[in-house]
Amino acid sequence: MTYTARQLINDAYYLSGIVGQSFEEVSGSQIEVGLNRLNAFLSIKGAQTELIPYYDIFEQQFVAGQEKYFIPNLVELDTLSFYLTNSNNDPVTAVRLPIDHLTRYQYLSTARPEGINAIPFSYYTNRVLGGMDLYVYFLPQIPYFYQVSGKFALQTTSLNQDLSLVYDGWYIEYLRYGLAILLCEWWQVVPAASLQKQADALEDFNMTLEPMDFTIRTRQYFRNKGGLNWADVNYGKGWRG
Repeated sequence: MTYTARQLINDAYYLSGIVGQSFEEVSGSQIEVGLNRLNAFLSIKGAQTELIPYYDIFEQQFVAGQEKYFIPNLVELDTLSFYLTNSNNDPVTAVRLPIDHLTRYQYLSTARPEGINAIPFSYYTNRVLGGMDLYVYFLPQIPYFYQVSGKFALQTTSLNQDLSLVYDGWYIEYLRYGLAILLCEWWQVVPAASLQKQADALEDFNMTLEPMDFTIRTRQYFRNKGGLNWADVNYGKGWRG
């Protein structure tokens, strides 16, 4: 069933009590403010990754010898892998390999040989305007296909966009109540206690849909094997058994 952003804005005004549903219509100027506040709400919640309801996949090719890649609208990178392909670079017959995440300090402040084109085995990300920069090391020796799984920023909407094609019904309900609260703030109306309570409950519900991952991943720093050396570079290409 079609449910446009215009309908959501109208419902949010009625829900807030700013416009009486039985005897008033939402004016053109109120609709304009509603769309502005709705897009602001999407932008703010899109920065709070725990309130983004969906993961998505982004696929692209590395560029041989290039370290830095821009991924538009990405706000949280969950996993990164690439495909070790045959001589024809055919991803259908490839083997998928993971790439390990490093912290900013590990990637930017530790000693390492530079300018090596091999199999990438570590990465670091940096949030930037409009998305995220991805850095990989070693530099890819050929244009491997890579795959990112993560959360992407919520996109702004237009009045006639069908929101039911973008969001599930429960998330539209969250947007409706959240927008009603924002409209109360904009028009300087005190929201009803029941409205505020339901808006808070829906936000709590959204946060529990994607609980924090407390999986422990251990990394051995003290072991018999030595650190990264030129044998790893020339033969193992960064990978060890």
